[in-house]
Formats: sequence, structure tokens, C-alpha cells
Amino acid sequence: MAEIERDADGNWIDPDDAPEWTDEMFDAAEIAIGGKVIRPATGYLGPDGVVHGTPPSRSQTGEKVTLALDVEVIDRFRADGPGWQGRINEALRKAVGLG
Repeated sequence: MAEIERDADGNWIDPDDAPEWTDEMFDAAEIAIGGKVIRPATGYLGPDGVVHGTPPSRSQTGEKVTLALDVEVIDRFRADGPGWQGRINEALRKAVGLG
């Protein structure tokens, strides 16, 4: 018998449980046929649904590290939406005199 796939919290993961796409999601999505973009995306999916515009810039590749930060600090940066990790990086750059 196949083992049931579970997420980190031990809950069952079923692709059929994915939320239905809304009209707003379809309206913002890129349309491509055979790798050729017919209509570029006008937004992206954020934690609270469709966000119009371009996603936060990821122009530089950084080094991945493990870092423990206060929960309140992370919550404050996440409260402003997507791009919170970049904003933390900007704040750290300013704090060390690089920004």
C-alpha cells in the first residue's frame, strides 16, 4: 500500500485540495502557448491573493544562511507583504553602512 504524503505538520496533502482559481487570478496570469508568451502577466500571487504589478526584485543572488531573528521582527517585515526578506536585507545593509 502506498504511503500517504504529509506536510510538515503531519497533515495530508492532496493536490485536489488546492483552491480553485478565481477570475482575478486568470486575468493576471501569463498566457503562453508552446513557450511563446501570448499575453504577459499583469500581477502575481501573493499571500493574500493576486498582487498587481511586478514581483519584488531579485536582481542579486545572495548567500543562503540560517539566521535566528526575533519573531516580532519577522512579523513586522512580513506585515508589509511580499519582498519582506529583501527589506530585511536592505535594513541590515543600512545598519552596517552599506546602504
